[in-house]
Parts: sequence; structure tokens; C-alpha cells
Amino acid sequence: MSVNLTCKLSDRLLDSNQGSSQRQLAISVSANASVDGNNAPLNLCLVLDHSGSMGGQPLDTVKRAARDLVDRMHLQDRISVIGFDHKAHVVVENQLVDRTESIKEKIQSLKASGGTCIDDGIKLGLQETSKGKDGTVSQLFVLTDGENEHGDNERCLQFSRLATEYNMTLHSLGFGDSWNQDVLERIADAGGGAMAYIASPAAASEEFQKLLKRVQAIGLTNAHLVLQLAPYVRLAELKPIAQVSPDTIELPYQTEGNAIIVRLGDLMTDVERVVLFNLYISPASYIAENPASSTIPILTAQVRYDIPSLAQINSLSDPVTITAELVQDFTPQLDSQVQNHLLALAKYRQTQLAEQKLQQGDRAGAATMLQSAAKTALQMGDYNASTILQNNATRLQTGTALSESERKKTRIASKTVLQTPPNP
Repeated sequence: MSVNLTCKLSDRLLDSNQGSSQRQLAISVSANASVDGNNAPLNLCLVLDHSGSMGGQPLDTVKRAARDLVDRMHLQDRISVIGFDHKAHVVVENQLVDRTESIKEKIQSLKASGGTCIDDGIKLGLQETSKGKDGTVSQLFVLTDGENEHGDNERCLQFSRLATEYNMTLHSLGFGDSWNQDVLERIADAGGGAMAYIASPAAASEEFQKLLKRVQAIGLTNAHLVLQLAPYVRLAELKPIAQVSPDTIELPYQTEGNAIIVRLGDLMTDVERVVLFNLYISPASYIAENPASSTIPILTAQVRYDIPSLAQINSLSDPVTITAELVQDFTPQLDSQVQNHLLALAKYRQTQLAEQKLQQGDRAGAATMLQSAAKTALQMGDYNASTILQNNATRLQTGTALSESERKKTRIASKTVLQTPPNP
């Protein structure tokens, strides 16, 4: 098992006469499938809300989706289930998926009652998941249909960050329309996972299966990008790093000596993680010291990662060096793939601005930003997202408030590509 690492500048040409030039660098990272095609076993914990509001069809649907999930897991995988209302309890202790009927019976025993305390569910989920984490890919699916009325949202985020420190990934699933998308997005972002929206009971099984397929494709875990910037190259000061695939999120970074460290988390064999870096480069200063050079070094990139199937930690990929070409007669030569990644980030940020304006009561401003986001989505070939964003902009322009469902669809459309763009 190894890493696929590719790097592309938004434009490989630099005007040698410029004092400073801005470039975006897209780094794509994925796991290279193992020779035998087998990844490490999955260690999955389902953290399920069974508060009073889940009563009837919602809980019945979730239990059915969870049971179907168990049937799709492998015998060497591990499963645990946590139920929570205003407190959490273990429904299925961490164990191998070799007694499926017993596991499914325990899931079926869940009854709806009480309030909602998401953080207690996450805390107990981490404890149960930790029992089976050696040599496995540890993942938590946290599902809720409501506000964290009996809990503390900041505590949820603390537990989500703690999960990543112990090489566990946390995904959030919002069921229905009464959950808080701000909270569940922050939980998923902090936990290194994805946020899913289950708009109706009929969609529960599909969303569970999509997440299961994603985590079953994980080959490497605890991945970090390690970058060494060359002299005359610096990161932009404001929001310099963002992931744009498979989900869009502003990424924090740390420094270790002269290195910039960015945590990526899990690496999948079938989907790349794509990270954008906003760089400022000083060609004229470099040429002043290297007048005979026709290229300028930009950075060296490596990936540090764990291989759970081999119980190896802190493996390091071969370094990849990025350079740009210095030219006197500069004509832009934009890279179409990087431009598409930039559109994905623009769509996300435009939608964020729209939501901020909506919170401030500025419907006209929100509609304008949603229209911009819709046009951006159309440019990148994300037609489904474009339709959602434009329809919501139109509703605001006609004086109609957005429903909770429409707000949630907007958030999902901002973070993911709902339709695969055509090849450039």
C-alpha cells in the first residue's frame, strides 16, 4: 500500500519581471490499492439518536438501514452501536461481525424516548470504538434528528477533535429537517469526515450505503501533507489552504521547523483528496540571486501516513518537487483542472456569504450570492447544485423564506460536487 501524489500549479509560467505573483497549487492524494486488493478491516461504530422525536417511522427506518449496513460488512470487520437520547448507552459492544442476527436483534430493540445529548453519544462511541482500533480503520457514524438540547455543542467539537488524535474519523448524518447544520458540519469537519443529509426516511438506507462504500475504500489513515516551501515563496495570510474534494473545508495547518503540516486523515483508493494552496512567489528576487536560472523552485511535498493493514505508522512517501518556469514574455497558460478546483472553492465561499447575509436579514444580498454560487456550479459542470442554488435564490427574490430543507440542501450543495464534472 502506497500513496498517489500529484501536484499542479494554476499556471506553471511566471513573469520573471514581476516582484510578486500569486499562484494556486492543487495537490491530489489517494491510496494506491494493495496488491491483494484487501484493505484493513473496518471498525465501525453507529451512534444513533433514539430520542422521542425519532418515534415511529423515523426510528424504524434508521434501524432498518443500520441492519442492512451490518449485512454489507465483512466477517473480519468490527461493529459497535451506541444509542442516545438525553444520555448514551451501549447497544452492541465492539465485536466482530460474525453474529449478524444477534447484532441486528439488538439494533431492533431500540425504543424512542427522552431528549437529545449528542456529545454523550460521541463520547461513548469513542470509548467503544477504541476497543477495536488496532489494525483496523476506525469510523463513527453519528445520526441525529434534532438540536443538542441536553448537551454541549462545544463538547461535541472537543470529542470530534479528540477522535482524530486517536486516528478515528467521525461522520455526521442529519435526519429530517430539525437538526442544526452548523453543528453537524463542524462535528464532521473537526472529525475529518463527511456530513450527510437524510431528507426523508426513504433516503436513510442510501445515505448509510454511500458512507459505508466511502469508508470501505480507505487504504491509509492519519495522512498528513508535509510541505517545504522554497525561498521566495510564502502562503497567503487569509485562508491559504482548503480541501475541495471529496468535501470542501477550510483546513488549518501547523509548522514543524520550516515545514508546513496539513492533516488529511483517511486516504481512499477510489477518490482523491484534493487540497488547494494559495501561494505568493517572488520571481524578481529569485532572479536577482540566480540570474542564469530559467526555473524557480516552489516547494517539495511528501505525505506521512499510517498503513493499518500492516500495523505501520509514520510511513513517508517519496518527495515531489514543484517548480515554475520563468519567462520574459509572459502569457497566461491556466491549468483547466486547477481552475475547476478553484470554482469548487468559490462555490463554497459564495454560499457561505449567502448564509451570512441571510442571518443578517439581507435577503437581497443572500439571493445575489446564491445566484453567483449557482453560476459557479454551472461553470464546473455541477448541474444539480446549480439548480438547487438558483431555485433558492429565486425564492428569496420573490420574498419567500427558505425552508429548513432548502437551507440544508444549500449547505450540502456548497460542500460537495453533486454531479461529476465532465473531463476538461
